[in-house]
Amino acid sequence: MDFNDQLRAFSVRIPKIIENVKTEEATKNGLILPFLQILGYNVFDPSEVCPECVADVGTKKGEKVDYAIIKEGKPVILIECKSVDTDLASIHMSQLFRYFSVVPAKIGILTNGKKFLFFSDIDTPNKMDTKPFLELDMINLTDQNIEVLKQFRKETFNVDKILPSALNMKYVKAIKQIFAQDMESPSQEIVKYFAHQIYDGMLTKNVIGNFTEITKRALNQYINDVINERLKSAMAPENVEKENDVPEDSEEDSGIITTEDEREGFYIVRAILCDIIAPTRVSMRDVKSYCGILLDDSNRKPICRLYLNSDTKRYIGLFNNEKEEKQPIESISDIYKYSSQLRDAGKKYDTK
Repeated sequence: MDFNDQLRAFSVRIPKIIENVKTEEATKNGLILPFLQILGYNVFDPSEVCPECVADVGTKKGEKVDYAIIKEGKPVILIECKSVDTDLASIHMSQLFRYFSVVPAKIGILTNGKKFLFFSDIDTPNKMDTKPFLELDMINLTDQNIEVLKQFRKETFNVDKILPSALNMKYVKAIKQIFAQDMESPSQEIVKYFAHQIYDGMLTKNVIGNFTEITKRALNQYINDVINERLKSAMAPENVEKENDVPEDSEEDSGIITTEDEREGFYIVRAILCDIIAPTRVSMRDVKSYCGILLDDSNRKPICRLYLNSDTKRYIGLFNNEKEEKQPIESISDIYKYSSQLRDAGKKYDTK
């Protein structure tokens, strides 16, 4: 398997692994070390992955961080581990902060095996930032996450290339959060900014109140329009029905929009099946009423259907028997609950 498929296959296994993980040590062995192995590091070589790495910090002697990734004899990544049930937001990262001032490492990671928070010294040199430039949820991996992680593989790791990217990720993330807040509840500053350009009267309290709702609707509508146009353009080739297949849906292709949730659901199903079926054999075909996931791109071999177009009710359609059976799901990650049924469907068609 290539790097992408290794990560996705590991992501699928994590919920099962967690069932048997009760301590910090078990978290390291079951979740963190396998993650480092996927990145290409030899976790059994202390000259490459140093456990309980010691560095004297001022008057404090024998200070230890859980792991350090070593390159050319020097630590380049520091990793502080917590048990899988730890809320990382409540952790005070005193050890990582102290280490950043005395070791050459420019990357610090705080993790509980499920989530990985990546830090650097973007704001002040040799002083670790208080906010991460990257937050990685291993159970809900995205394509963007995987592309970023490629920079941290042993074979490609280059801190001089990572730091500019980290700076960009950190501030872009912060601006996106502000923008997301303004889309949900526009600040007075942004409301006044737009109102001044289109309204000639006095900006009274009532006027600002009206423009707040107008601004919210306008921002959300604009973003939706942009997304829909780009998705139509990007997905057009994938919506063409093959001539030799039985038509799956009589609806015309026009108006079909493949959402990010449908794409993510497709990748989850592909990851679930990757150890029994080559990922290239699992394909997606979208129609207006659902998104079909097929083996060998054949309508005669449906693995499942994703009904994700409703904001209130979502389903996954399973084909373990001749008839489709719909099961409700609350989030995309709920697809993992049906791993065994999806694998059975894949095996059934593959056997034939």
